[in-house]
Amino acid sequence: MNNRKQQIEDFFNQYSATFNNAIRVASPDIEQTAGLYSDHFIGANPLGIQCGKNDKELRDFLLKGYAFYKEIGIISMDIVSKEITILDEFHTMTKVRWKSNFIKKDNSKGSIEFENIYFTQTKEDQHKVFAWITGDEQAVLKESGLI
Repeated sequence: MNNRKQQIEDFFNQYSATFNNAIRVASPDIEQTAGLYSDHFIGANPLGIQCGKNDKELRDFLLKGYAFYKEIGIISMDIVSKEITILDEFHTMTKVRWKSNFIKKDNSKGSIEFENIYFTQTKEDQHKVFAWITGDEQAVLKESGLI
């Protein structure tokens, strides 16, 4: 694996660790999470496309998101695999297969696997997510009985 791919591999390992830490503690480090994203970003899923800024609104959204995941019983988000594609000197596309582990309110355990695609930009050895493509998360959570 070349140096750039290893850096992106490490970045997504940190991304996963940051998420997992945030759902395990009472007060997640939102600045650490926000630091994974570029100043502006775009997200796409089957419901539409959204653009955003890395500002207070993002931080509020992240806090609500972590609270939601805790509430429905998500206990960890583990990376199953990563497929890293170097697009050019500054940009990569990474397909991450996630395994989301949960405990339902009836104490039954389970997991959901899904893929997200992330686009990162690298400047001065700093990697930031500037776009992502996800599936219909709400539908999958409903199918699994979490919501």
